[in-house]
This record gives sequence, C-alpha cells and structure tokens, in this order.
Amino acid sequence: MSRNFYILAATLGLFALLSGLMTLVPSTFQPGLPANGSLWRTIALVMLLASLAFALIGVLSNLFEQVDRRSEEARLAARRRRRGEKH
Repeated sequence: MSRNFYILAATLGLFALLSGLMTLVPSTFQPGLPANGSLWRTIALVMLLASLAFALIGVLSNLFEQVDRRSEEARLAARRRRRGEKH
C-alpha cells in the first residue's frame, strides 16, 4: 500500500519539477500554454506540497504496516511458547 503512495509522490514530484522548469522557458516556445511564469510557479508549488504530503502518508503507512506485522509475529511467538509450556 505504501508503495502506491511513493509512486504517486514521485510522479507529482516529477510534474512539479517540469512545471518549475516551464518558468524558465520563454513564452514564444509555448503557444497555447499559460505564459505567465507565476502561474507555473504556483502549479509547481502545489504539486510539490502534494508530493511531500503523499510521501509522508507513504512513510506513515509503511511504519504502521511494520508495527502491525511485528505485533502479529509477537502474538504468534507468544502463542507458540504457551503451547510448548503446556505440553
């Protein structure tokens, strides 16, 4: 599950980088596209913030999955120990 968030974060980060680079391209090379550099910077900032948010969600999701896995392993180990002591 967390891998999907990492992929989404990387994709948004790439688009944020491309939007940031569009501010450096002169408006004559981009017919039909917004020529205002501040619009491209705003789009890049929003995508960068979204990318960071999804990366954080991915990290937290990964941590919670790991905690759940380890607690399940600890429960199984405790159950095995109890079975071994009784017999």
